[in-house]
Amino acid sequence: MKVARIHELEPIQVAESTLRWIPIRRHFGIRAFGVNAYAAKEAGDHVVEEHTEATNGHEELYFVVSGHARFTVAGEDVDAPTGTLVFIRDPEVERGAAALEAGTTVLALGAKPGEVYRPSAWEEWYMAYALAEAGQRERGLEALRAALAERQDHPVLHYHVACFNSLLGRREEALDHLRRALELGEFLREWARTDEDLDAIRDDARFPA
Repeated sequence: MKVARIHELEPIQVAESTLRWIPIRRHFGIRAFGVNAYAAKEAGDHVVEEHTEATNGHEELYFVVSGHARFTVAGEDVDAPTGTLVFIRDPEVERGAAALEAGTTVLALGAKPGEVYRPSAWEEWYMAYALAEAGQRERGLEALRAALAERQDHPVLHYHVACFNSLLGRREEALDHLRRALELGEFLREWARTDEDLDAIRDDARFPA
């Protein structure tokens, strides 16, 4: 048995976002379902990033543990004070939430119906960028490579491996992974056009148009 208090777990600041992620699933080593929390430092911070679950097909349940949030689900605002439950069955639906009070914390649970749960790949790049922000870019890249070894055809993992290699001055590996990322996910071309992490390889003739 393991016991923890949600507000005693160290939140991780998500790069280029106000989102502060509390990695509950990783803390306990849970393998049966996805469960994480998000804690706002200030009013206005995101406590659920704007996204859909179309890629992995998850149903999601959100629970406002403390504070007060405003969810936006399929364009509709939902007032969510402490104790509110918000369930979204359709993975295609756009959802997000912002804190109305500092300290607002939202618990999120999700999995795909009828399938054995597999941890979401985004956890890996959240951790990798947190390591990079702490001056441990090599460790971040190692974590991404380990994740990619298990999900060899994941386009966004290839993309982030490309970014890390670009930042570390490893042009060949960066270009190889970027090329593979775009083969697997055409939508990543939009990211690559303006992503400063790729500036070190942008002048290469092989950089995808």
